[in-house]
Amino acid sequence: MRQQMDPSPTARQARARDALDALGDERDDRALVRVRCGRSHHVAAVFDTSAGPVFESLIGPHAHGDRDFVDTAHHGDRKGTRFVDVLDAGRFADDLVPATCECGTHELSRAELQHAVDVNQRTIFLT
Repeated sequence: MRQQMDPSPTARQARARDALDALGDERDDRALVRVRCGRSHHVAAVFDTSAGPVFESLIGPHAHGDRDFVDTAHHGDRKGTRFVDVLDAGRFADDLVPATCECGTHELSRAELQHAVDVNQRTIFLT
C-alpha cells in the first residue's frame, strides 16, 4: 500500500485560501472560533470551509476596522500579510501559527484552536 504524501505548505495554504474565499458573503456566518487579545482586538479566526476548519489572520501592520488606517508613510504599501492555513495541516506542520493585533504579534496553537472548535468555544481571549 502506498503512503500518501502530505501536500507542500504552499499547496495546502492555497487550497485553504481558495476554500475560505469561496464562502463569499457567508463568511461571517461560518466562523467557528474568533480569537481576541486582552484588549478585545481581533487577532484571528477559524472558519468552517469545504477544506475543513481554516485559520486566518493578518500579520504585520494593517487596519483593524472599516474606518481604521494603517500607520505607514505616504504611498506606503505595508497593509499586512494574510496568513491562511487549514488547522489539520499534517504531521510535519508547525503547531504554532502567526497572528497580529494592535498589541503586537502572537503565536497561536493549532491544537488549542482545534480543541476550541471541538468543544464549540466561540471566542478565545488571549491573556
